[in-house]
Amino acid sequence: MLYKTVIIADGSFPENEIPLAFLRNASKIICCDGGAGNLIKAGFIPEAIVGDLDSLDSETASLYSDRLFPDKDQETNDLTKAVMWCSKMGIKDLVILGATGKREDHTIGNISLLTEYVHYVNVIMVTDTGIFIPYKERISAETFAGQQISIFSTNSQTIVNSQGLKFKLSDTLLRNWWVASLNEATEEHIVIEFSGGPLIVYYKF
Repeated sequence: MLYKTVIIADGSFPENEIPLAFLRNASKIICCDGGAGNLIKAGFIPEAIVGDLDSLDSETASLYSDRLFPDKDQETNDLTKAVMWCSKMGIKDLVILGATGKREDHTIGNISLLTEYVHYVNVIMVTDTGIFIPYKERISAETFAGQQISIFSTNSQTIVNSQGLKFKLSDTLLRNWWVASLNEATEEHIVIEFSGGPLIVYYKF
């Protein structure tokens, strides 16, 4: 497994071995302020804690005062603050953990933000069930027969064509988020071409 920087958000802390392996093998761990408590309880030490710091308890703030990076911008959420902080620090390969669960509105918002982050960094979002990957251009990906795959776009004018999926997409307009969801790979390699992206593709473990 490649050693990458991991960002811990304030959703449900990972339980599946796959996201936990990313955490154990991280080159750096960056926390959104609300995620710091669970990370520290799990025995990990954050290199930086980024956000508006309103969710950080006073004991943790005092103990890790040397690595607090406050950002009071109310036009972005703490996950975006952490991603942009990494980008400014020259950290370009990111794995986001803990960005789903707890609240559905936060989950939807965090997933949709991948289409913005992909313009600045190489990023994936790993959950306890699968991986979300944003793409700016044609997708050629390794998979396996039977793998569950869903495709999303925040642009209702996105048009998609696919190879290697059970339900073939042929000039399919992604007018809503459900249109290209709940598909399945039929072979070990898929190709997805699109216009009007970026796309977010979910690969179930």
